[in-house]
Amino acid sequence: MNSMEETRNFLESIGQPRGDLYSLPTSEKRFDDGCQYRFEVPGIQSPGVMRTLLEEFDRLGFYIHRVTQTKGIWTLTDAEITQMVDLAKEHQVELILAIGPRATTDTSASVKSPEGVRMGYRLRGQDQVVRAIEDVRRAARLGVRTFLVYDEGCLWALNKGRAAGLIPADCKFKISAHAGHGNPCSAKLLEEIGADSFNIVRDYQLQHLAAVRAAINIPIDCHTENPESSGGFIRHYEVPEMIRVAAPIYLKTGGSVAKTHSWDSTDADAKKRAKQVMLVKRMIDEYYPEALYSPKGSLNH
Repeated sequence: MNSMEETRNFLESIGQPRGDLYSLPTSEKRFDDGCQYRFEVPGIQSPGVMRTLLEEFDRLGFYIHRVTQTKGIWTLTDAEITQMVDLAKEHQVELILAIGPRATTDTSASVKSPEGVRMGYRLRGQDQVVRAIEDVRRAARLGVRTFLVYDEGCLWALNKGRAAGLIPADCKFKISAHAGHGNPCSAKLLEEIGADSFNIVRDYQLQHLAAVRAAINIPIDCHTENPESSGGFIRHYEVPEMIRVAAPIYLKTGGSVAKTHSWDSTDADAKKRAKQVMLVKRMIDEYYPEALYSPKGSLNH
């Protein structure tokens, strides 16, 4: 037995895939409702744009499951958060707010250097961890229950706080693609320290996605398209296979409308994002019509 085979055997013995799964096996895992996929629209930064987006889906006779704000809780007033919470209840969607401030808005020269991209949106110093947890506690008091997390240490602390009663026990944590994780071992670690869903890096391939699904049970969040700043690629034709190999999966759709991750979407942008969702749904209906779409209001994992 050669050394690489021994390593592959070891990974298999600890519940990990032996390598990337080029065979693209069909996932038999499902959401609690027995379905395979749901839609998420990211980059909705304000209550006004959120309202436009959800009303556009009403006009189109369609529904989604998640709306995500990415600029950070700290950029919203209490009144704005409350309005978004009310809209989420009215339209039966899950509202996800991003934790902040982050390294990019801290007094860091490093994060703005060419090498600083490695820091991503992680937290710099323990005071930022304190502020991030305070962000969550404030939004939780206003009725928010799902949070976008960028830092593994912050996730670990939030999970401990959830268990200890510092924040509500029904809070959920979604790991951002900006945390930079794209392999099964990292995904498993994040699941073990409290992640409720995992956003794989944006430039993954299907064999990577299949391997991550083999390693974890929580939903995987996948970008079906991306802002220009994140590569700008659009992968609508791959979506049916994404669902088949990675269920349960959240399809993050509409990002190509934006220039950057924290793009301030307009009302017109919101309608364009809704159109992108409908284009992806057409692909699914054409090429994987038997795929099971979660009913409206399915907010539990």
